[in-house]
Amino acid sequence: MTDIDWLGKPYYSLDAYFKHTYGEKCYKLAVDAGFTCPNRDGSLDTRGCVFCSAGGSGDFAVGLSDALASIDELSEKKLVIYFQAFTNTYGNVDDMRRLFTSALTHEHIIGISIATRPDCLGSDVLLLLEELKLQFAEKFIWLELGLQTIHQETAQYIRRHYDLYVYNDAVKNLKALKIPFITHIILGLPGETKDMMLETVRYVSDISKTEENEPNGIKLQLLHVLNGTDMADDYIAGSFKVLLQDEYIELAIKCLRNIDQSIVIHRITGDGPKKILIAPKWSANKRAVLNSFHKRMKELGARQGDELHQHAQNNTCDDSGK
Repeated sequence: MTDIDWLGKPYYSLDAYFKHTYGEKCYKLAVDAGFTCPNRDGSLDTRGCVFCSAGGSGDFAVGLSDALASIDELSEKKLVIYFQAFTNTYGNVDDMRRLFTSALTHEHIIGISIATRPDCLGSDVLLLLEELKLQFAEKFIWLELGLQTIHQETAQYIRRHYDLYVYNDAVKNLKALKIPFITHIILGLPGETKDMMLETVRYVSDISKTEENEPNGIKLQLLHVLNGTDMADDYIAGSFKVLLQDEYIELAIKCLRNIDQSIVIHRITGDGPKKILIAPKWSANKRAVLNSFHKRMKELGARQGDELHQHAQNNTCDDSGK
C-alpha cells in the first residue's frame, strides 16, 4: 500500500508522482530520434507490429533538436524527453549515448523516458544505461517496454517476435541497475477475453511492484485501429470488433483494481492520431472518455489495487482444492 496522496484521483497517476517528487506539474516532450526497429529493418520482420503506424507509435513526436529548441519557449517548466518513436535502444550505442546525453545535459530536463523492446536491451545497452545513470545521478532514466500481452497466441498475431521470458529477463536486468521501467499493455487485442487481459495486468503488476522508491509504471492502452496497418485490413474484413466506450471503461477500471498501489499509472487510454484513426471513433474525444472513467470509478467506489487481496485469497482457496 502506498502512503502517497493521489491528489484526489482513485489511482496513482503520473501527475501525482511528479507533483510529489518535484513539487509541480511536469511535462513530456515526445521525440523521434531517428531510430528504426528490428521488426522493420528485416532483422525480425519488415512489416512492423500489426497495430503499429508508419510513425512507429510516434505520430505526435518531433525531432530531438526541435524539442530542445522549443524548451526556451516553455519558460521554467520541468520537462521529460520521451524517446517515443520506434525502438530507441536498437542501433549504434554511440548514437544512443550522444542523443541521451544531449537530452540529459539540458538544465530544464529532469529525466528521459526511452521506449524500446525487451529484446533490444543487450549487455552493451545496459552498460550505457548504467554509465548514464552514474553520470546524471540527479536525473532519471526510465525504460518503456512494449509487452502488450503475456499470451503467446496473441503475441504471434501482433508479430511481437519475442517470448515472455525475454520481457522477464529485461525486467530482471533493469531491476539490478535500479532503473525504473514502464510496461505497455494493449486492451482489446483481437481474440483476447477480459480474463486474458486481466491475466496480463496481474502478471505485470506482480513483476512491477516494489517497496523501494522506484516508480515502476504501467500504461493501459486502448487498441486503436490505424489506417495503413495490417490490423486495419483485418478490421475492415470483419475479423474482429473494437471495444465500445462503456466496455472499455468497465474493463480499464477492473484492470486498475488489480494493479498494486506502488505502481504509477502513466496512461488510462491514449489517443490515436485523428487523421489516421479508423476505430474506435469515440476514443478521439479523450477528455470525455477520462471524465466518464473517473465518474464511473467514483460511482463504484473503486480504487487502484482494491481487488488484489480478494484475488489472492481466491487463488489460495483454488490451490488448496477448497
